[in-house]
Amino acid sequence: MSTRDTEREEHAALLNFLVKLGLKDFYPNKLNQRSLFEINKNSIEETSVLSLKEIPQCFLRKLFKINAECRSSIQSSIRPEENIEEDNDLSDEDLYSADDSRDDEVNPLDLIVALFHCADSILQQEMALKMSMCQFSLPMLLPRGHKSQCTLMLWALRDIVKEWCPHDMSESRGFVEENIVQANIPFFSFVRLKNSSLSKSQVLNHALSSGQQNCNLFIHRDVKGGAVKREIADGLVEVCWYLPCGKESLDVFPGPVAFADLRGDISESLTQFNFLFQVSTATFVFLDSVEESEHKILSSLQDVKSKLFLVVNRKGDNAREEMRSVKRLVDELGLPKNRVKVKNQNSNVAEFSEKLCEVIKASLLDVKDTMSIVDMFEKAVELGLSVDESKTDAQRKAAEEIMGGIGVRSIPDYKKLNLSLQGANWKRLSKIEKEECRVKTSGDSGPEDFKCQLQEEKRQIRKKQQNSKASKGMKSFIKCLSTSDKEKRDVFLKWMKLKFNTHSREKLSELRHKFKEQCKKKDVKLIAELDQALFDSSLGTEHYMREMGLIYEFSTSSSTTAEISQLPGLAADMLLDGYPLELLDGDASNVPERWVTDVLMELHKKVGQRSRLLVLTVLGVQSTGKSTLLNTMFGVQFPVSSGRCTRGAFMLFLKVGEDLKSELNCDFIVLIDTEGLKAPDLAQLEDSYEHDNQLATFVIGLSDVTIINIAMENSAEMKDVLQIAVHAFLRMKEIGKKPVCHFVHQNVSSVSAHAKNMTERKHLLDQLNEMTQIAAEMEKKPSIKEFTDVLDYDMDKNNWNIPGLWHGTPPMAPVNTGYSKAVADFKKNLLQTVKKDPCNEVSQIPEFLEWMKSLWKAVKYENFIFSFRNTLVAHAYDNLCKEFSQWEWEFRKEILTWQTQAEVEILNADNESEVETWNRLVREKKSEVLVKITDQQTTMKKQIYDYYKMTDKRVNLIEKYKVDFLNSVKGLGDEIERSVCVKLDCTLQLKLSLKKVQDIQRGYRGVIEQKVMKLLGDCNASTLTDKQLTQEFEKMWAEATVNVSGLRERDIAACVLKQLRKNFCNRNVNEALQKVTDLKEMGTDPFKTTHKHSDSVWQKLKHLWNKDLQSVTDRIIDSCTRFVRDKVKTDGDYQDSLTKDLLEQIDESLKKGYNHHKTNIKFEIDLKLHICGIASREFVKMHKRFLSDNNPHTQLEKYKTQYLSDFLDLYNKEDGCQRKAKDFVQSCIKPAVNQFICGSLGVNILDDILTSSHSAEYSSRTIFQYNIQKELLQQEDFKSFVSCIDNYEIFVKDWIFQQILTKMSEDKTLCKLKNNNLQVIDKKISEAIDRAAIGEDGAPLPDNKESITKLISNMREHLIKDISPSVEAEKTTLFQIQSSCHSFIKCLKSSMKELKEQLEKEFSKSDDITETLNKLPIKPQDELFKRLIGCGQLCPFCKAPCEAGGKEHKRHHAAIHRPQGLGRVMCESSEKLVVSLCTTEVHSDGVFKSPATKWEVCPYKDYNKYYPDWIIPPDSTIEASDYWKYVLVKYNDRFAEEYEAKPADVPEAWRRLTKEQALKGLRDAFNMK
Repeated sequence: MSTRDTEREEHAALLNFLVKLGLKDFYPNKLNQRSLFEINKNSIEETSVLSLKEIPQCFLRKLFKINAECRSSIQSSIRPEENIEEDNDLSDEDLYSADDSRDDEVNPLDLIVALFHCADSILQQEMALKMSMCQFSLPMLLPRGHKSQCTLMLWALRDIVKEWCPHDMSESRGFVEENIVQANIPFFSFVRLKNSSLSKSQVLNHALSSGQQNCNLFIHRDVKGGAVKREIADGLVEVCWYLPCGKESLDVFPGPVAFADLRGDISESLTQFNFLFQVSTATFVFLDSVEESEHKILSSLQDVKSKLFLVVNRKGDNAREEMRSVKRLVDELGLPKNRVKVKNQNSNVAEFSEKLCEVIKASLLDVKDTMSIVDMFEKAVELGLSVDESKTDAQRKAAEEIMGGIGVRSIPDYKKLNLSLQGANWKRLSKIEKEECRVKTSGDSGPEDFKCQLQEEKRQIRKKQQNSKASKGMKSFIKCLSTSDKEKRDVFLKWMKLKFNTHSREKLSELRHKFKEQCKKKDVKLIAELDQALFDSSLGTEHYMREMGLIYEFSTSSSTTAEISQLPGLAADMLLDGYPLELLDGDASNVPERWVTDVLMELHKKVGQRSRLLVLTVLGVQSTGKSTLLNTMFGVQFPVSSGRCTRGAFMLFLKVGEDLKSELNCDFIVLIDTEGLKAPDLAQLEDSYEHDNQLATFVIGLSDVTIINIAMENSAEMKDVLQIAVHAFLRMKEIGKKPVCHFVHQNVSSVSAHAKNMTERKHLLDQLNEMTQIAAEMEKKPSIKEFTDVLDYDMDKNNWNIPGLWHGTPPMAPVNTGYSKAVADFKKNLLQTVKKDPCNEVSQIPEFLEWMKSLWKAVKYENFIFSFRNTLVAHAYDNLCKEFSQWEWEFRKEILTWQTQAEVEILNADNESEVETWNRLVREKKSEVLVKITDQQTTMKKQIYDYYKMTDKRVNLIEKYKVDFLNSVKGLGDEIERSVCVKLDCTLQLKLSLKKVQDIQRGYRGVIEQKVMKLLGDCNASTLTDKQLTQEFEKMWAEATVNVSGLRERDIAACVLKQLRKNFCNRNVNEALQKVTDLKEMGTDPFKTTHKHSDSVWQKLKHLWNKDLQSVTDRIIDSCTRFVRDKVKTDGDYQDSLTKDLLEQIDESLKKGYNHHKTNIKFEIDLKLHICGIASREFVKMHKRFLSDNNPHTQLEKYKTQYLSDFLDLYNKEDGCQRKAKDFVQSCIKPAVNQFICGSLGVNILDDILTSSHSAEYSSRTIFQYNIQKELLQQEDFKSFVSCIDNYEIFVKDWIFQQILTKMSEDKTLCKLKNNNLQVIDKKISEAIDRAAIGEDGAPLPDNKESITKLISNMREHLIKDISPSVEAEKTTLFQIQSSCHSFIKCLKSSMKELKEQLEKEFSKSDDITETLNKLPIKPQDELFKRLIGCGQLCPFCKAPCEAGGKEHKRHHAAIHRPQGLGRVMCESSEKLVVSLCTTEVHSDGVFKSPATKWEVCPYKDYNKYYPDWIIPPDSTIEASDYWKYVLVKYNDRFAEEYEAKPADVPEAWRRLTKEQALKGLRDAFNMK
């Protein structure tokens, strides 16, 4: 058969085999590693192989998990049915003739050859790397592929780095670390003639495993699948290396040795054999005998005496004959006797292997020249072999060109020149950002000046960074990454990595040696210098990637070219392809936020915005196998100690398969690999602990699952790691993040370890509890005592024992199968836990980024009470506030609607009833409302609980505020109950007042009606004209009303004073009040605060304190005066409850301000007397107006025309039905209808506002604050700013009132709302008339005049909850009605129609909205104010209002604080307004004094001792307070004049702020996008 035919046959065999394994579509070199990274059911479950096509993926998955059983677990578990028979069914013939090989079996060597033919160059390297870790032999020469050439796999082996200790270095404990293909080491080849019966692979395994457990480096016929007939692997040359550990008792050879094994007969693989013979130190040929063709091949070899060994297996009957053929060859070749080794039948493989080892050892002594695999390149080409690395020449050259400058100069100099953005400026910028946040050292300047200096320095650095040009090398790097051919990109990056790693190994070894020496001497300064030198001298692909990120980070809109703008897309593609992204730059300890954000947002776009993330991180002591653990769990390739361990934090995205997405509730699993904590060598450096703490807090905060990796031999370091981790977990609990935590104990190998280690696990929990208490004390959380208070932790379920990675002593130890299996179990259980957790609320990329930014901000501030500086928390909290506001309004609306009806019912109570009956009715109504309030509270609590069960609202972040909102429901119920009860009592008082008025009116009405009837009798005797009758009537009226008088005027001032005394009744101050006999003169002059108003030690700050107290006092007086005037505008009479409410309001204001001013009882008495004096004069006016409106003479005059008309009709015997109906409607129905319309108009107005397009403005206090401040800035009215700052509540009330006026003026909204109410009551009255016209028997009322009284009575009954028509007006208008009932009903309906038209006309013409709003019984402005004002507390330093949701929250907070000067704070010595912000001060080393501290100087950091109910976190950004900085600069002089102070010394940087920047700062502070 010709060579070409053989090649065709071989190629056909290869293709057939690939078809059999389902790999044909991947041939040649189309299979990549991306599919292996996917998390699917196959990657978690260890299922049996059910078909041949499943074998490749199964093998690769196990190989990537470093499972040493991957070669033996690939046989299909499907058995043909005919083979599954009982043994006794087999005939003797079957037993002796059965063929062991079957179509459903695969030889592992064939599989490996097939996969290397199909894998792309990167996957080939990864396979070789993992096989090397498993101590497998690796393909060195791959049999012919599609180009009919055998291939030297130089590139595939290129990434393998090995460490060993030659015996000549064992004394110094040195070691060699080298890329194995570049190592010049002896190279021994093992080949066979076709008739060899001795397995060379088995002999090699024995030889190389001597001293350790036997390891199958080479596959042989006795391993699983090894006896299956090979289909494509003949001609394969495998290589492996023996590497000594430096211990003579364990090592087989004193130095490193390479061994190659040619599969198949040399006569069928002559090219491979020739190559091996020429490159080998020696070649061992295994044979039984020598045939003629083989004799020719061997005798044609050159230099056989020194390079050829024959290994003969003497066996069986033909031994003598076979030995004769061997002797003939030996003689012809002239081989010395020691070159022929014969295995006799009486020696086993193990014994023979030892002899062979001795031969190899002896030959090593003669070795002079060795050749590395790299050096074999030319020989391979010369012999016609292809070399896989040839395809990567372009990428290699590109990498070499980029690295060209390294050899010329030192790495630190090279980095400064070519990677300048990540140099000193970037590190300084990172330091500045932390200094800005922490303000620890402000020197002589104040904190705000210091921050401005830092900002200026930051601006200058940014400018330098922006002006920095990318080096030639960086441009080439970016160009190579930009290729559309992903394999070329990957190969280029791999070449970069290989070159850098080689360079690092060469350059860093000396530095490392010095570093270790200094660590022993414990010279801290030198350790720090050498540590820095190590990092300065490190250079890897990650530095280029970092530089690329920084090029983008510092690019401006004007400098961003198309090339720069595409960088995030490039990095996103790389993330999707399994490359890690640097999240935290460990050298500068900084996060390039813009870069990371834009890269991940690009990724978010590329995956169609389906990017739910489950984040997993590993923390542990340095060099305890964290990265190896992640690599084994997920088959990824985080770098594992190739001279530079991980520094900082890297993230890697793993796609979740469609079969697991819904179960895991995520699209990607994100792995975060970090540098080791508590590096023992660096522990002496002062910032080491802080660095570790920041890193741990950051990555734990980002993660859903945290794995704490504990190597049992590092107990001291472990304790430190636990301390750091517990601290981070505690901080996360505080902000609602609940990561799952697992502890992995490495190097625990005992079978019964889990049971035996119960004591250790208990000890671990004790340590965790101890750490928790320490951390809780540091974080001021005394309620937290145990680790289980922080996390859900189970000693059994959250602890995992993992055996050591190596089974024996490296470098020749095989990988421990137990390691891979234990890690696989851990992974499976971990993901099962995630599946089971229903609360597992995962983030999409945008939320993850928001969280990351907030978290990093908190790390920089060293502050973790940062809930409202965290955007996601702020959104979650604000969303709940919006919902709560809506539920609160529904609650209030329900009760207000009920209250309006209850008031009407009380007013409709029978006037003839006893007062006790009315009292009883009011008591019943109070009981009824209590039940209604309880029901509403239950509903609202259920709404809160239901809200917290939602999975899309991030409720876990605001879990700790649930109690505040639940308490607010109770507080709301109490407030509403109090308000309703007061209102019902007021209505009863009004009823009593009206009864007195009506009794007087009834008496006078009786007199008038009697006189009218007498006059009628007198006039009936004669015939008179209407004019004469009118004259007689006028005369009678004048006489009858001459002495009419009303209610007696009360002494209102005395009533107010009586209530004031009651207010102080239990306070032992009656003596002071006894002197006060009259309030008339009180409150006529301005109120002045004096030193007598405080008992505190105030002398030093008398002037400043007095100004502040005067300001607060003026505010209280102003607020109370407005309260009184609002009450006086209504139509009622004075009642004592008004004074009670007023005094309650004063008490509330004093309570709020007490902590700030420590006023005494004299101040309270003086203030209340002053305000009650003002109030008494207003209440007198109110009382007089009520008496005037209800004056019987006035009321009678109102009905004079009616009485005259009745008199004339009676005289003329006219019916007057239409007139009577009209009078009844106008006098009785119309006032009641207006009352109904006004009664519910307040609720309607508010409903309209809260459902309009502007409703969002009032949906939460935060948004309300934002809108107010935004409008203030746009209006630029100084007086409005002063009002907002100085008298916030009044300002808000006025603002709300103006908003309502504006809204009600638009499109005649108020008119529409009135008309809506008119439609409602008109319908109710029409229905009431129809129902009232039906008697009790169901028949219409009789058509007589007596039935009209029954009709009106029935109407009252049907409308008892809706309107309250005046009884007196009814009696008056229906006086002596002569009409029949049916005609009256008809006229009544007609008059109602006219009334409706009349009112509609009046509403459309009415334009005095202010008067309408002021007279409403339920004022929308007041209800909206209650919704938006909250607790009304102000920041103790800058007077910013609290924005916390509900009223019963435990802690107050504001989104944006102000320079303290705006809150009237001035410098004690200079009397200048203070510029410092409390958000800066409370995190600086500054001090303050106030009445709360008894004027003692106290550190701002301890503000919580004096103001425990306030949270003042740092500003979310430096720009957050730009709004108020801008305001202070703009109106500095005017504020100084207003506050009687000197203008503030504002930092120069503030003067540069623009209005646009102020608005942006405002938007950012309130998280408004």
